[in-house]
Amino acid sequence: MGKPTGFFEYKRCETDHRSVAERIGDYFEIEIPLSEEILTQQAARCMDCGIPFCHGTGCPLENHIPEFNEFIYQGRWQDACEILHSTNNFPEITGRICPAPCETACTLNINDDAVLIRHIEYQIAERGFSRDWIKPQIAPKKTGKRIAVVGSGPAGLAAAQQLARAGHTVIVFEKDDRIGGLLRYGIPDFKLDKRILDRRLRQLVEEGIQFQTGVHVGEDISPRYLRKMFDAVCLTMGAGVPRDLPVAGRGLTNVHFAMDYLRQQNLINCGGPVNPSQVINAHDKIVVVIGGGDTGSDCVGTARRQGAREIHQFEILPQPPRQRPLDTPWPDWPRILRTSTSQQEGCSRRWCVLTKKITGMNSWGDLLHGCEVEWSRENESWKMKELPGTDFTMKVDLVLLAMGFLHVDHSPLVHKMDMELDQHGNIKIDRNYMTSRPGIFAAGDAHLGASLVVRAIDAGRRAAAAIDQYTHRD
Repeated sequence: MGKPTGFFEYKRCETDHRSVAERIGDYFEIEIPLSEEILTQQAARCMDCGIPFCHGTGCPLENHIPEFNEFIYQGRWQDACEILHSTNNFPEITGRICPAPCETACTLNINDDAVLIRHIEYQIAERGFSRDWIKPQIAPKKTGKRIAVVGSGPAGLAAAQQLARAGHTVIVFEKDDRIGGLLRYGIPDFKLDKRILDRRLRQLVEEGIQFQTGVHVGEDISPRYLRKMFDAVCLTMGAGVPRDLPVAGRGLTNVHFAMDYLRQQNLINCGGPVNPSQVINAHDKIVVVIGGGDTGSDCVGTARRQGAREIHQFEILPQPPRQRPLDTPWPDWPRILRTSTSQQEGCSRRWCVLTKKITGMNSWGDLLHGCEVEWSRENESWKMKELPGTDFTMKVDLVLLAMGFLHVDHSPLVHKMDMELDQHGNIKIDRNYMTSRPGIFAAGDAHLGASLVVRAIDAGRRAAAAIDQYTHRD
């Protein structure tokens, strides 16, 4: 390593953020990049640990983390940029929104603070763009094969780029009006400025990828058309079916799915078409977000920027411990209490809360009725029961459901293709990413279920490699 004693000499330095008072007044990104001097010190903390669990166990993409840290310490930024892009198509995106499982798998994390990997990745990519090191990689010759990619989220974009670089003609079909899928409409601008996404998309266009927006595959074009016109198809539609709340009052007009709420604000931010009579706005309202994960946190940050009077976040599971528990030992991803930057901006958080019903008048919900629950383990499974005497009611103006996602949307394409599904409703694939239909592949959340963006990118890359091999089988 560039500085074998670096982890002794330097402590981890967290990135700073714009003040809460400033950032809740806009939708701009909030992280403040570290200086080059500090970043060099942070890269020097990467130790000669022998087995880099950050690379093998933590990162689904298997980024060469020790190598790019050494390059940064040596001032070889362009080399760091090249080796990072050798495994990750979109490091400027993962460097912003990835929860960094690589850091929890860092050897230093056994008894010290992990290396600041995610932010180093972010800065490598940003310098690569600013110095014009990141250029289109146009295939030297075409294979004559046509590949369709259905969906333009992280898995679809990664698969499309890898296939185009292999010389295939790639057409990406997207049902929305703009490219990006989850990256475009699911992640708030204060976490991912859409200009960052558009910058990368320009590279994909220059590499020859064709994008067709506003095309709902299965309705606007048929599965028969896909099979007839393309040598292979890659399905990357994501896990778009949200988990619902099966209680009385669910159908009241001020109870919404989280993604409908987040999508609408992203549309507003980019000047997209939004029906004024259907705008979901938290201004001066008491907001309850049901669900304690990342999507719920994004709702909290969005509601805060809209000027909510109060924000409450309910989670049905118990509050995680502050320290790594025994059931998630290093280097596994630990089940610990985490506080997002959105939650730091102001919300009350409650755990072990069950929503029982929502009541109101004239189709509008006024009261949320809930109770506390406790969990116990019986026969290797967890059981929940209500705690007597803990029932409560709370006045609400807006309820947002952020309880996760079930599986890919089965209609119309999956139904019409009559593909085999797994027990969770995801598209079933073999070890070569092929579905039960020959020549039809699937990648990302469509077969994984809801997961991390970094896993979707990895699945897209692997599916592309399998498709490339499939098209050369003759």
